[in-house]
Parts: sequence; structure tokens; C-alpha cells
Amino acid sequence: MRMVFAEYVSDDSCGLFVGAAGYETEDLTDNEMAKLHVRHMVGGRAPDVRDERLCRFEFPERPGALTQFLEKLGGRWNISLFHYRNHGADYGRVLAGFEVIERDLSAFRAFLDELGYPYTFEEDNIAYRFFL
Repeated sequence: MRMVFAEYVSDDSCGLFVGAAGYETEDLTDNEMAKLHVRHMVGGRAPDVRDERLCRFEFPERPGALTQFLEKLGGRWNISLFHYRNHGADYGRVLAGFEVIERDLSAFRAFLDELGYPYTFEEDNIAYRFFL
């Protein structure tokens, strides 16, 4: 690391410059999961979580959407991570991790399809590998 420089800008922001020579970097500029979720929740993986499947969802912003999700989930798989964001849209953005063993994967995919909420699997996302 050559240099780290932080500058106070206001009570809710700062400028940060990191200069690194000889280090491999990864550009996350176009990584939706990183922009919407990971930047708010860096902290590492829980040590006892196994077979985690990470999914990004769009939950409808209506009464009962979370209850419907939990009722359909029905305790079949442990929720290992849950992060919700909404900025006044008609849907909330959710990043969720589930413990799903390999032999249950087809049933888990069927659950997601039946749920009807748009989703994307994210366990191959580089931001997940680096930060969660």
C-alpha cells in the first residue's frame, strides 16, 4: 500500500483515496450486488454457515410480501443472511443467503420459481467472495 488519504467532506461523507502499487484490483463499478447491498454490510462470513446459496430478489412493496415469503419457505432452509433496501420504489431489494445442501437444490429452485419474485443467484459474484 503506497498511500491512504481520507478527507472530511461533510457530516455524512468523506473523500477516500487509496494508492496501491503491485496489488491486483477488481472494478466493481457495474456490480449491482456490490452497489445495492455489499457496501452496507461488509463483515465477513459467519463461520458455521455451510452450503450457502446467495440470491438477490425484488420483493413487492405491499403488505404481506415478507410473510408470504416466510410462509412458503416454511422452515425448509435456514436463512443465513438477509439484507433489505428500499428507496421508495414499488419493490424492495433483498439479498438473502440460505443454507441449502446440494441434494435440496432443485427443490430450492422450485421454491424460488413458485414464489414469483424476480431473483438472481449471486454466489459466484466476486463481491460476495471478497467481502461476505
